[in-house]
Amino acid sequence: MSERIGVLGGGSWGTALAILLAKKGYDVHMWLRDEEQLIDMNRTRINNKYLPDIILPPNLKLTNDLEEVNFNKDAIVLSVGTHGVREVLNNCKSYIKKDQIIVNVSKGIENESLLRISQIVEEIVPNSRYAILSGPSHAEEVAKNMPTTVVSSSGIKEVAEYVQDLFITPEFRVYANPDVIGVELGGALKNVIALGAGISDGLGCGDNTKAALMTRGIFEMARLGEKMGAQGSTFLGLAGIGDLIVTCTSMLSRNRRAGILIGQGIKTSDAIKQIGMVVEGIKTTKSTFDLSKIYNVDMPITEEIYGVLYEGKDVKYSVSNLMIRDKKHEMENIVLENNNLW
Repeated sequence: MSERIGVLGGGSWGTALAILLAKKGYDVHMWLRDEEQLIDMNRTRINNKYLPDIILPPNLKLTNDLEEVNFNKDAIVLSVGTHGVREVLNNCKSYIKKDQIIVNVSKGIENESLLRISQIVEEIVPNSRYAILSGPSHAEEVAKNMPTTVVSSSGIKEVAEYVQDLFITPEFRVYANPDVIGVELGGALKNVIALGAGISDGLGCGDNTKAALMTRGIFEMARLGEKMGAQGSTFLGLAGIGDLIVTCTSMLSRNRRAGILIGQGIKTSDAIKQIGMVVEGIKTTKSTFDLSKIYNVDMPITEEIYGVLYEGKDVKYSVSNLMIRDKKHEMENIVLENNNLW
């Protein structure tokens, strides 16, 4: 398979995947919005802003021309922050051909519309051959060929399997999954819980607290996901609990790092500046909070994080709120379904 691939976005994840694909021998073009970054990367063959220790393969070409990055490509990798997806797609939709596969690798929910990225793509590029690649995968580790496992999901089986074949290597294992809604929501919602885990760390709480946040957090994610049409089992896999674990526990996670700063009393806007990269969980917290109200889903962790980020709540007060909530059964659905048996 000798594929021609366009990558939209020159951040750490887009660059890591472009390197992976180029090392497989594909013809890869990567589009960068920032002209200064483009000039520097062409000169040094390093993405000094996001992956300063990794040299770009010689067959990875760089451009800031949207027509060039889309022209005659078999697949387009969409690696743009959720807030910029609509603009970028609108600017390049006239160059995208009907049979091109769009592989989204970003994780988020649009604030204004509350749409998942697949829905934005369908709105702008109708009837496209769409897939999402998601799972526990730090760009820094993928770029260094550390063993990583992710999920390829599409409503079209052949597309999911094409993307699986496109990306899979001895170090980068890809599973196929038909649940697009679940995979998209898993990748987006885990960033909210990771912010909470970081806030917990910033407050000086221990491992007990983080374990509780992660475990109850996956319950929240699955509850909302099922209401929105996802399969609950997806949240027990790589795109759910797998991604949640890596994002809540690693210092490579920008969401966790931002949460630590916020827990230490730093303003959200200043925390974002210190991180220096997109912190998707901050915008996703608002989208998730809004969706929880629309779908009438109880999401106490999300609600408290929303209060801290958007209502100025004291983080210590939010932790207290979670601990003194009315007592509940852990497996509420099982207890309700078997009320007469237990």
